[in-house]
Amino acid sequence: MTIRLSAGGTYLCRGTILIPDDEDAQAVLKQETGRIISREEGRRGTIAYSILSSHNIGDNKNLRIKFDAMSMHDITSVGVIQTARASGMKNFPVPMIMTNCHNSLCAVGGTINQDDHVFALSAAKKYGGVYVPPHLAVIHSYNREMLAGCGKMILATDSHTRYGALGAMAVGEGGGELVKQLIGKTYDISYPEVIAIYLTGKPQKGVGPHDVALSIIGAVFEKGYVKNKVLEFIGEGITELSVDFRNGIDVMTTETACWSSIWKTDKKIKDFLEIHGRPSEYAELSPAEVAYYDGVVHVNLSAIEPSIAMPFHPSNVFTIREFRKNAVSIMAEVEERGRGLSGSKTVDFKLRKKVKNNEIFVDQAVVCGCAGGTFDNITAVADILAGNTTGNGVFSMSIYPGSQPIYIELVKNGTIESLMKSGVIIRSAFCGPCFGAGDTPANGEFSIRHTTRNFPSREGSKSGEGQSASVALMDARSIAATALNGGILTAADELDADYRTVRFFFDASIYNRRVYDGVGKPVPDTELVLGPNIKSWPEISSLTDDILLKVVSYITDSVTTTDELLPSGETSSFRSNPLKLAEFTLGRKDPGYVSRARSIKKIDDDRRSNINPADNIELAAVYEKIRQIPGNEKKSTMEIGIGSVIYANKPGDGSAREQAASCQKLLGTFANIAREYATKRYRSNLINWGIIPFLTDDGASLCLGNYVYFPSIKQAILEKSETIRGFVIEGENVREIEARLGELTDEERKIIVDGCLINHYRGQMPSL
Repeated sequence: MTIRLSAGGTYLCRGTILIPDDEDAQAVLKQETGRIISREEGRRGTIAYSILSSHNIGDNKNLRIKFDAMSMHDITSVGVIQTARASGMKNFPVPMIMTNCHNSLCAVGGTINQDDHVFALSAAKKYGGVYVPPHLAVIHSYNREMLAGCGKMILATDSHTRYGALGAMAVGEGGGELVKQLIGKTYDISYPEVIAIYLTGKPQKGVGPHDVALSIIGAVFEKGYVKNKVLEFIGEGITELSVDFRNGIDVMTTETACWSSIWKTDKKIKDFLEIHGRPSEYAELSPAEVAYYDGVVHVNLSAIEPSIAMPFHPSNVFTIREFRKNAVSIMAEVEERGRGLSGSKTVDFKLRKKVKNNEIFVDQAVVCGCAGGTFDNITAVADILAGNTTGNGVFSMSIYPGSQPIYIELVKNGTIESLMKSGVIIRSAFCGPCFGAGDTPANGEFSIRHTTRNFPSREGSKSGEGQSASVALMDARSIAATALNGGILTAADELDADYRTVRFFFDASIYNRRVYDGVGKPVPDTELVLGPNIKSWPEISSLTDDILLKVVSYITDSVTTTDELLPSGETSSFRSNPLKLAEFTLGRKDPGYVSRARSIKKIDDDRRSNINPADNIELAAVYEKIRQIPGNEKKSTMEIGIGSVIYANKPGDGSAREQAASCQKLLGTFANIAREYATKRYRSNLINWGIIPFLTDDGASLCLGNYVYFPSIKQAILEKSETIRGFVIEGENVREIEARLGELTDEERKIIVDGCLINHYRGQMPSL
């Protein structure tokens, strides 16, 4: 057994005894502890409960959380600050870390990337924050080194915000949730279920953190076993893992669709915090004598094998042994799926051409960022290569250390010299390869990466323009083994490498000499430096009593990622220009969306300028159908808001980027309708931008071009109607549809009705 999922809840007694929650559970508990223990009492015994309760100002069912610190990077910081300013922010009430690790290259769009960095520095001075210059550290490496501590809660605008291995519960969200904290509000969520990740055994030689992480993702993602839940890592197997190994697993928990994570702490975490000059941040975190978990993922570390996640998701996992045995058939499935995702049956992903003489040839390798660019991973790569060449043919390999403190230690201990002599290209701290802005392969190439994601076009290709490349995720050790074998796919456990035990030393002076730290020292008179691309949010209208929506995009894929809703890569340079960025919305998935949405928005803009939308021939026929609906005979066309709607089965997997929602709003999208939402963070982004997050089981009637009329929608939202009645209008036919809103707080309902978070809070707080 490698990974096994429990069928139900489980009690943990004294950290080692797992007791299934069945008819015998209480008898066993009484035998072990001398008393009966309810589920609720057991839930209070988890590490997660102790941290959540200490940050909660609500009740135990409806959490209202205040975070200890926050962080954002350079494709989110401008938007967050501009939104917060418009909402009434005066300063940063908690430490705010602003790294610059996504638009670091400053190579696209003239001066605009560096303009964003200059803006962030001026904001750090004005509001009292921390500014980390480009190339110094990626967001999560810096936060591990300088911010995360036991018992803390941290919120950041990056979906891979996970510091659970260091004892901090961290959450990745869209910018709107940070704005709420910046203006004194709370993060509201129902108390989440907690799933134990019970680790036993010890990783075999050649197995790394990505192998363990991918195996867990592959076991739970499709089943939705941990969706929007907290993962609590326990079990004796933890002691067998270094801190870097734990961090490498932890950062990838995002790809399970969980909400947050937390780990049992021990002496290794204490030593890590001491090495980084923060010994007071350590606390022993462990479940109580008895803790109750809503499920258990049993992980036998000893049985984990080197693994590979094939395109187009980290859950598409195979052991490398299994993949090599069935490479042609697996690659054929990937190619077919790729053509479907790209919307083009003619795109040639060319994967099967990489199989020659029963060997799989790789063109490129990258070890990078918060997942790959750790000290232990990079030293392991050097140990495997051991001065041997990676070759001077097509195959290439790049490594990006996660921070300059990591980089300098690798220089001091000879690792960098060894890697460079082997032909590895060493780069600075940068997240680009994770989202398609660095080391983009050539057309048709196959890249293996120790990075976080391999979604469609995450490597930078554009299938809509005939470009295609494929990315598989692998651990740094097997990537190094592949490099050693001249680019032939090889698992690290096939080698008998001599792995060194190298001690890490942290030099804080690297940060002290370059990082601006203004925490608690705002300088209100500081002028924000606004480059020509940095624009304020345009005015957004509030919700009307009734709305008429036109379906302008209909997506039938089982899951739709935020990368598909708003492409990464080239869009990053325009994250501080809302209207220009909106032009990229669904650009690769549905190129016709923008023009269709804009045409509907113009009609509503005209309506608000007293131009009757009934003058439009198509809409005149739709209004005639509306008047035939009982109770709507006298509805005024001038009072019905007109917007667009997107239907997708399960939208929002992946990145926390709020722009996947805000860009829809700026193009006049009033709602998403879905069977379910892939993540809590995407749904929150919709809400914060005033987009109604409808749920329905009747998506088949929402075809492209159909209209959907929702009468009295404002009333239904505010009065918490469980079922919302709408009417689908398709030509001469009108049929009723039932929709739901799911769980919404009172505050979230008001945000939707007011049109967006800015409108809602601007009316409550004094402006700057």
